[in-house]
Amino acid sequence: MTSAWTDREFPKTICLFDVDGTLTPARGVITESMKKTLEELRKKCVVGFVGGSDFVKQQEQLGENALDMFDFCFSENGLTAYRQGKRLAEDSFLKFLGEDRYAKLVNFCLRYIADLELPKKRGTFIEFRQGMVNISPIGRACSRDERNEYEEFDLKHNIRKDFVEALKREFPDYGLKYSIGGQISFDVFPIGWDKTYCLKHLEGEGFDTIHFFGDKTFEGGNDFEIYEHDEVTGHAVKNPLETEAILKSLFDL
Repeated sequence: MTSAWTDREFPKTICLFDVDGTLTPARGVITESMKKTLEELRKKCVVGFVGGSDFVKQQEQLGENALDMFDFCFSENGLTAYRQGKRLAEDSFLKFLGEDRYAKLVNFCLRYIADLELPKKRGTFIEFRQGMVNISPIGRACSRDERNEYEEFDLKHNIRKDFVEALKREFPDYGLKYSIGGQISFDVFPIGWDKTYCLKHLEGEGFDTIHFFGDKTFEGGNDFEIYEHDEVTGHAVKNPLETEAILKSLFDL
């Protein structure tokens, strides 16, 4: 155990949180109630978050002072990581795949999206990130109301699920994993670069209990792998209110 956590009541315990739907509403901002709960939780144990978005987007939801609110901050599943505000080593999706293969993947996705019949299409269909690409059939530039409308359409017509299956058939030898998360998109990343990637950064910290809270813990959801991990105690939640309720019960907050 490192001396960094001796000020906590349970220094060998860490709580990790998904962001969307767990700490905040989908693409919404954290509430004052959740901030207070996390502040109290940090007196009990070590606290971190892990999400697929880049750090700028996570700050938009969690606040500009996210580095001060959490002991560990894992963006893009931990490909970009911070410990006590200091940046750790990182890796790259593009380095893994190579320019030629990446171009083929992007071209296929753009053609597939062009042929989709959707009620609405907006912009930013493919978002390039450090550790993955995020694919959105409607486009990430849609409004909140359009997000909600698309989510209902997607659940009814399996747009994202069918898209993922098409990619698996087209690129069986690329070594990629596909994970549906949030309301409008899915992530594409190397096998093993799901949210369990962040656990590498916890090696040597002396934790004997790792709690994870997430709302997409079903198979194919972007919380599934870490939720099911042998070294993790997983908690499936429906919304931030349930997250708070479980924390208050577990840690007597």
